[in-house]
Amino acid sequence: MKKKLFNMKRRWIQLICAILYNCHITNFAKGTIYQGDLKGICVPGLNCYSCPGASFACPLGSLQSALLSSKYKFPYYMLGVLILFGVLLGRVICGFLCPFGLVQELLYKIPSKKLQKSIWTRRLSYVKYIILAVFVILIPLLFLTPGFCKYICPAGTLEGGIPLLLKNESLRQLAGRLFQWKFLLLILILVSAVFIFRSFCRFICPLGAFYGLFHKVSLFGIRIDPEKCNDCGLCVRDCKMDVKKAGDAECIQCGECIGHCHRCALHFGVK
Repeated sequence: MKKKLFNMKRRWIQLICAILYNCHITNFAKGTIYQGDLKGICVPGLNCYSCPGASFACPLGSLQSALLSSKYKFPYYMLGVLILFGVLLGRVICGFLCPFGLVQELLYKIPSKKLQKSIWTRRLSYVKYIILAVFVILIPLLFLTPGFCKYICPAGTLEGGIPLLLKNESLRQLAGRLFQWKFLLLILILVSAVFIFRSFCRFICPLGAFYGLFHKVSLFGIRIDPEKCNDCGLCVRDCKMDVKKAGDAECIQCGECIGHCHRCALHFGVK
């Protein structure tokens, strides 16, 4: 019962965040983007700046934009904000505050044969750290282009690209091979999410990779009581993510493992 209530609360938080991030609903009908003062503030979860409904900026997009101008000004503000998010919440953001994570979880509910985690999914989970280094940091610094947003981000295609193209004929005429590539990538990611739990989060998302770096110091998340834990491994075995230990860098702090622990050694809260 406690597990069911916890999951229900988490789902409501995910839905509320998705709505708050994208509360300018009427802009979807207009095909326009909100450009008010709030766009100077970034939310903790992945959410496209160019989404017609978006009220705030995306942390990855903001970081890349800051790196583009780092030749003239070091991005203290954006790095500070992201580090603050990481220290306070870490990957709690992935489990509770990311709309694209919610999309993947809902797709995973579609009845189908599911791919079980293995040594290969665990190895693939390191790809997102490469994407963080190359597409979020190196490409903006070396080639002055927002690499992740331009070439990969499926949230940008789903939330921004498709709605804007549907409402703007001029944009449809400009859409070329780059958009075709990103649309194909989006389809592949969404389809994979039906069979693989949070496939984007596990293998691709650089924001999750960044927040994962703070798993040992983040203030909130899954806490293990060493006096009660007997290292039975149930929490790791039953987790859909590629964790080696509850609360590690791959853990999205969703709290699913709490209900599997027979010794009540796992708790969610201040670490």
